[in-house]
Amino acid sequence: MAFGIFAGLNTQPMINVAIVGFGYWGPNLVRNFSAIKDVRVKKVVDLRSERLQAVQSNYPSVEVSNDVDSLWNDATIDAVIIATPVFTHYPLGKKALEAGKHVLLEKPMTDTVEHANELIELALKKNKVLMVDHTFLYTPAVRKMKQLIDSGDIGAVRYFDSTRINLGLIQQDVNVLWDLAPHDISILDYLVNEMPASVNARGVSHIHNGIENIAYLTVNYTSNFLAHFNCSWSSPVKIRMMLVGGDKKMIVFNDMEPTEKIRLYDTAHSVSSEEDKRRVLVDYRVGDVYIPKLDSKEALGGMASDFVSAILNGTTPIASWKSGLNTIKILEAAQQSIKQGGKEINIA
Repeated sequence: MAFGIFAGLNTQPMINVAIVGFGYWGPNLVRNFSAIKDVRVKKVVDLRSERLQAVQSNYPSVEVSNDVDSLWNDATIDAVIIATPVFTHYPLGKKALEAGKHVLLEKPMTDTVEHANELIELALKKNKVLMVDHTFLYTPAVRKMKQLIDSGDIGAVRYFDSTRINLGLIQQDVNVLWDLAPHDISILDYLVNEMPASVNARGVSHIHNGIENIAYLTVNYTSNFLAHFNCSWSSPVKIRMMLVGGDKKMIVFNDMEPTEKIRLYDTAHSVSSEEDKRRVLVDYRVGDVYIPKLDSKEALGGMASDFVSAILNGTTPIASWKSGLNTIKILEAAQQSIKQGGKEINIA
């Protein structure tokens, strides 16, 4: 495997990356990739001159350009990070892969399952890393949730309930599910080792452009497990909360908490029946609340390091294309369900 430059003999190869898009998320990507010793952020591409000026002010050694096509024939660039609107992910990702570059896409991966599958097939054919920036999978809180579930501490997982609501920022190209739900759908996919069977979704547009600003999504499974998502751009309060219920214990993840983001409740219920009385008896058990200590590592730095490791060492990243594809499958089915008044849509 050849990389753009080498620091010297018998040393780790240096990866040259280009970042396309220096808007809301781009500055964070430049900062975190610049902090990795095996990486050089060589170029940033954006159409707005004021953004490129900001790059030059803060990172004088980074080249800037408003011509994204200049990247494809630049043999010194090993990887392209795409932080642009979702409808551009497929054409830009396809050009990058065809040019032999590793690709990291901002969430959501693409605008359709068909486009995602095309990029996956091309990445496999070219033997290149294709990854999605599902940053939440690298947060200490979500990693701790995964540990609690995999260890069996909470027992069999019964339900997943997510609320992600706030006032704005209203998008012009995608609805509220495509904007907010990818975070929590990717977490669901990461935590639960079961593929969904179908979805039901309802949404409404109060902004008179056909783009839903409030939506509710239910993800159905063949087992008794159930997942639900509440997303809104029209809430007077900002809530980022997730509940994961097991038959032994329950997890509450409150991302608005500055430190105590995870609480483990030793709470459950058992059910028995008395056939002669024809009724169900429910026994509730309420125990202690445990607040695990979490480290303070920045999630985006972990995501960036995972991408670099996949390139250098051939490892499979946590937020691989599989995570991206599974998320898009649910989002696309949800969109179909909304347009059909909440009809249940099967997931292939």
